[in-house]
Amino acid sequence: EGGSGLRMAGTYLTLGMEHILLGIDHLLFVLGLLLLAKGLGPLVKTITAFTLAHSFTLGASVLGYIPIHRGAIEAAIALSIVLLAREIVVGARGFVHLTHRQPWLVAFVFGLLHGLGFAGALGEIGLPESAIPLALLFFNLGVEAGQLLFVLAVLGVYSLMRANTRLSAPKFEPLVGYALGALATLWFFGRLPAIWGA
Repeated sequence: EGGSGLRMAGTYLTLGMEHILLGIDHLLFVLGLLLLAKGLGPLVKTITAFTLAHSFTLGASVLGYIPIHRGAIEAAIALSIVLLAREIVVGARGFVHLTHRQPWLVAFVFGLLHGLGFAGALGEIGLPESAIPLALLFFNLGVEAGQLLFVLAVLGVYSLMRANTRLSAPKFEPLVGYALGALATLWFFGRLPAIWGA
């Protein structure tokens, strides 16, 4: 039984990592947070807030406390990226709002939404009736591990950009913001029909 428990834990850990690393919308939202949070302190606080928020709604939803409408959630996740992209662009122009001063707040609010997206995916995969808490825990740990790998990869690329004097990361940020916003807008309109079950 111990062996089967370990196998199950490994399976859900892998599924969690796969979901975040193959879930381009979640990764792009995390990328947006990285561009919004300036400095190590705000960055740690922002990623922590996102993690706590989506862990909470993932658990609450899987355990049946929060109902899920998959179509509406997926459309709202796309919209969250559009709003984040806008803040990146206006921030690069020198306009500072609450989202720039307290990026952790944005991360927490939208993290609640992204957690419901994770729960929807986990609902499709299914959970073993005999070990729901354990499977949920390891799926979430997998999501966190994948998210951490992505953050470290982005920070590595950012460091390379700063080391190369021909590339200016701050000037690059608005372009990323526009690209995020355009892609997420397409996703948003593409996902709207699913809200009404079309």
